[in-house]
Amino acid sequence: MAPVRAHQELPYSPVSRATIQDHVYLRMREMILTGGIEPGRTVTVQSLAEAFGVSAMPVREAMHRLVAEKALTNVAGRSVGIPFLSPERLDDLQRVRIEVEGTAIGWAAESMPPEALPVLDGLIAEMEEAKDRGDRARYVPANRAFHFAIYRASGSEALLSIIESLWLQIGPFFNLLGASDAWGASNDHHRVMRAAIAARDPATARAALRRDIDDAAVMLRRVLSEEAAPAPRARRRKVVVMGTA
Repeated sequence: MAPVRAHQELPYSPVSRATIQDHVYLRMREMILTGGIEPGRTVTVQSLAEAFGVSAMPVREAMHRLVAEKALTNVAGRSVGIPFLSPERLDDLQRVRIEVEGTAIGWAAESMPPEALPVLDGLIAEMEEAKDRGDRARYVPANRAFHFAIYRASGSEALLSIIESLWLQIGPFFNLLGASDAWGASNDHHRVMRAAIAARDPATARAALRRDIDDAAVMLRRVLSEEAAPAPRARRRKVVVMGTA
């Protein structure tokens, strides 16, 4: 009998290069969406590589992918930052989000199973508590989780991929919205969405989503206009990522 190779006895295989690249890419996406890379600041390949405990190569490749997706933009040398959100770009994203995300919630309203509704209820309650405490770090990811729980229920991976790309472009700016009154209005829209989905009412669900997107756009325009005064040059900073391997 031929001898068994040592590596065949192991219950796992070495982590591939592609796995490391994907891991870094996904972590960078999460940082963009949760405010780990803030609008107006830049990060370097080296700072991210140190934060993730990897070489510069997978970080550089992840950056290239995110720049191609318009989630990041090259600033100078080996630095990247969040692309500038002009009023025209905000208008464009608002229009496309209404159409694409409106389609997704309409499909979800027709097919989301009743047993999935408690997940939406829990996220609405979490956002309400975060609003009361003024906890942006808790509200923003709960808001994203609520929306994507609905969009995944649309049953379309192609549609979900498009929505993820849109949120990568607009998501970093949601972290600028810290007014509890704004969060309260948004959560009112969330409750209407949830009720419409439970009632199998796509039209009402889409209308509530549109109001949510429109209100967020109004608030973002206000914030961006207040920051339109001469701003300090983008600063580099050391990135601290907790729990990375």
